[in-house]
Amino acid sequence: MKPETPSFQPPEDAQERRRVAPVICYPPDALPAPDIAALSKLRDGAERCASVTVPPRDAACIDVKAGQFFRILSVDGPQVGDLNLWSKDDLTERFYSGKTRALHGTHLSTGDRMWSSFPHMRPMGTITADTLDWYGFDAFGGSVHDVIGTRCDPYTGRLLSGTDYHHCCHSNLTRALAGHCDLPLDAAEAHVHDVLNVFMCTGFTRDTGQYFMKASPVRPGDYLEFYAEIDLIVGLSACPGGDCSAEHSSDSAACYPLLIEVFNPGKAARAAHRKPAPSGYDRSHGAG
Repeated sequence: MKPETPSFQPPEDAQERRRVAPVICYPPDALPAPDIAALSKLRDGAERCASVTVPPRDAACIDVKAGQFFRILSVDGPQVGDLNLWSKDDLTERFYSGKTRALHGTHLSTGDRMWSSFPHMRPMGTITADTLDWYGFDAFGGSVHDVIGTRCDPYTGRLLSGTDYHHCCHSNLTRALAGHCDLPLDAAEAHVHDVLNVFMCTGFTRDTGQYFMKASPVRPGDYLEFYAEIDLIVGLSACPGGDCSAEHSSDSAACYPLLIEVFNPGKAARAAHRKPAPSGYDRSHGAG
């Protein structure tokens, strides 16, 4: 956090420097745009083929095949979720929230993609529907579905409070992945990564630039839906902060389950799907 009183005097041209116009770091124009209309039409004919309920203050994993859709649904009350994605074929290929943020912005919605880690760097899932897209950005600079937070975790909790809490999203996802893939906890934990905060309403304070959260606008029936670009393991934690209106990593917040549903558009549609190729970079890093 920046000090309230600077230690150094500003230069004479300080205001001129502040007025320099920003430049978008990664212009998205070169990214291939998903055909949301075609995907929506494909989704209309898809049938539900699998589902899993994520209990409050816990997590669950489910497999989703390339060419299928999956939906994260609010069912009983306002609840946020922490989403991880892994390649079904290789757990080291996982969702890269930082690069997704750089390409699409701090909060995701319909048409944005969830990109995978290096050296793969390809779309893992495309958001095809978002019932909270009406929210936009509020007067505080807050919006929903962020890729700026990390995930509540026991290490930060220990650092700040001096106590241990085991049902934060990091631990929930660790247990869920360990059970789903029959891995020891320490091996599973190495694959848990920064998340898409589904339904969470967040932003940065205008004066100090601090990460904030506020009560999520999500209500039962709201959902965020994705098209699986590759074979996935989808992991979701129902955050112990509930709607994150007051705190996270808490046993006092009202928490509710979340539902993951998988929809299959049919054998022919899935056969027509082409998985995105991994990055074509030769990985020589200038040494060749």
